[in-house]
Amino acid sequence: MRNVNCFFKLYKFAYLYLELNPSNGKLILPEHMTGNEQNEKLFSEFPQVPTSEWEKKIVTDLKGADYNKKLIWNTEEGIQVKPYYRAEDLQGLEYIERLKEKQPQIFNTGSDNNWILRQDILTGDIGNANRFALEAVEHGADAVGLNATEVTTFKQMSALLQGIDLTKTWIYFISSKSYPLTLELFLYELSARHLNSEVVRGGINFDPLSYLLLHGEFYINFNNNIEETEYLLNTISKRLPLFRSIAVNGQYFQNSGSTLVQELGFSLSAANEYISSLTDKGFSVDFLAPKVLFHFACGPNYFMEIAKLRAARILWAKIIEQYANKNPESLRMFIHSSTAAWNKTIYDPYVNMLRTTTEGMSAAIGQTDSLAIGPFDMPFSQPDDFSFRIARNQQLIFREESYLNRISDPASGAYYIERLTDSLAQNAWNLFRKVEGMGGMIEAVKSGFVQDEIEKNRDQKMADMALRKSVLIGTNQFPELKEMMLDKVQVFSRDDEKNTGTYKKLRPMRLSGTIEELRLSTEEFVSKGNRRPEVFLFTYGNLSMMRARAGFATNFFGCAGFSVIDNPGFDTVEEGIAAAIGKAPDIIVFCSSDEEYEDLAVRAVPALKSAIPALIAIVAGYPKEKIDALKKAGVDDFIHLRSNLPESLKKLSNQMGIPLK
Repeated sequence: MRNVNCFFKLYKFAYLYLELNPSNGKLILPEHMTGNEQNEKLFSEFPQVPTSEWEKKIVTDLKGADYNKKLIWNTEEGIQVKPYYRAEDLQGLEYIERLKEKQPQIFNTGSDNNWILRQDILTGDIGNANRFALEAVEHGADAVGLNATEVTTFKQMSALLQGIDLTKTWIYFISSKSYPLTLELFLYELSARHLNSEVVRGGINFDPLSYLLLHGEFYINFNNNIEETEYLLNTISKRLPLFRSIAVNGQYFQNSGSTLVQELGFSLSAANEYISSLTDKGFSVDFLAPKVLFHFACGPNYFMEIAKLRAARILWAKIIEQYANKNPESLRMFIHSSTAAWNKTIYDPYVNMLRTTTEGMSAAIGQTDSLAIGPFDMPFSQPDDFSFRIARNQQLIFREESYLNRISDPASGAYYIERLTDSLAQNAWNLFRKVEGMGGMIEAVKSGFVQDEIEKNRDQKMADMALRKSVLIGTNQFPELKEMMLDKVQVFSRDDEKNTGTYKKLRPMRLSGTIEELRLSTEEFVSKGNRRPEVFLFTYGNLSMMRARAGFATNFFGCAGFSVIDNPGFDTVEEGIAAAIGKAPDIIVFCSSDEEYEDLAVRAVPALKSAIPALIAIVAGYPKEKIDALKKAGVDDFIHLRSNLPESLKKLSNQMGIPLK
């Protein structure tokens, strides 16, 4: 209670002085009272407690349990995370020591945390893109990302940008068949409007290395790509000095299943490949650095994502210094963040709003320079006015109601985040050096190292999802049984296993795709006049075990879109047999305790299969000592915590003649 009272004292104090001394959200103390004096007054009643005392108390409370196993957890990057951090955990960290000298140049410490609110419009339809862009700008967007793949004439460019004030709205061309052509058409539009191009802000998504990764080959060859980069750089520097012409699309790594360390390390390696190649052509690093835009995905690991952006800035500055920069501003990394596609789902899609909210908060607190939140319906349809509006309003709430933009460098000094930042930076730097030791990013991609390392992590994530060690609400756990999405699905991205390029391809995908295919196949099967597969829960015996396993089975089969018939529990085996025969289900699942299963199966399975020959009999659980006896009694399969969800459901779908999508 004393800690709670202390919190409210602090909150009341801060709120009072912000109200009395408003200054862009910054806390101003009375002239007669220093910060240290106020701290002494607030905390004098709390004695200092050394770490040894905390640890002693924790060990006592654990009552013999292993401290490391119980309280220390490992991230997928192999970083050990402690249950708590204190100021002493930051002592001696290279990252912290470096910040003492370079923080103003690396982080935005002198002003508010004002990121650019960007809305990306992926449609290639020029009319719809313009309509969505105008709506976005009118209702709060600072920038728009536009698809220019269908823009090949000045008339089309003019139609795409019609009504947009190009001196106020940042313009990003995120897709194009030819960026030099797109750039020329854009410059022509500026000239036709008699606008001063030197005040126009934005950029182009020109990233040859991402093309190599996604297509398995270069667009022509890398030398040609560098020549094209030179042209873009020279044109933009002369006529669009506030435009960024080199993109590093790190989001493709995370959306292919990478760790955050891999996203960081490989992104920095790609950027260094560009800087190295272009400085060899005579460009200075002070000219190049401000032209680079890093695009990172922001996923569900809240604090790690905050730390990732901080680590990225530290490492980028470290790389730029190796090129002997003269302008301190060259150390500043420009980061655009977008919410990850990897963890978004078709089923229960409104949960995507919750996912993108925490992801967007991570990016904002991590000091992203611009942010695009993906519409919640993007995994299965072309976003509409409503979903664009929700995505835009999420950022507006961050600003106007949560005031995340009113605090300079909000994560600075947080022991946990600072320690994570240092760990991520160290691991990502080691990966960066490993890639450089292989000859750089291009050689690492040609050898398949980058793709293989990401694939290993992706496969582990997919295995965790299949075993439900990781949860996608509404997809592999807690599905909405009556939800139907088939009629709403306009697009469905599949993982392309084939590799038609010269080199192995990176494979952006969604984690939920395998299970969604199963459920959509069930819906399509039913839409053609077939009966939805029915699962009858034969609940009997021990009440707590019966209900727990019934809940497990409901979630399990609901993930495939099967109809589940639950029951409150039968008083006798005969009563359950009669009820099951009356429903004539496709699958019967026995939900009871391990001790009761053998007798239950021996009495029920033969009678049920005699009445329903095609019936599939399944036991919820895996009683090791009784497996042989249960199989002998006619049990076909078992579902349990170690069951591979998609494999089990795919097997059952095949047995019932459901063709998979």
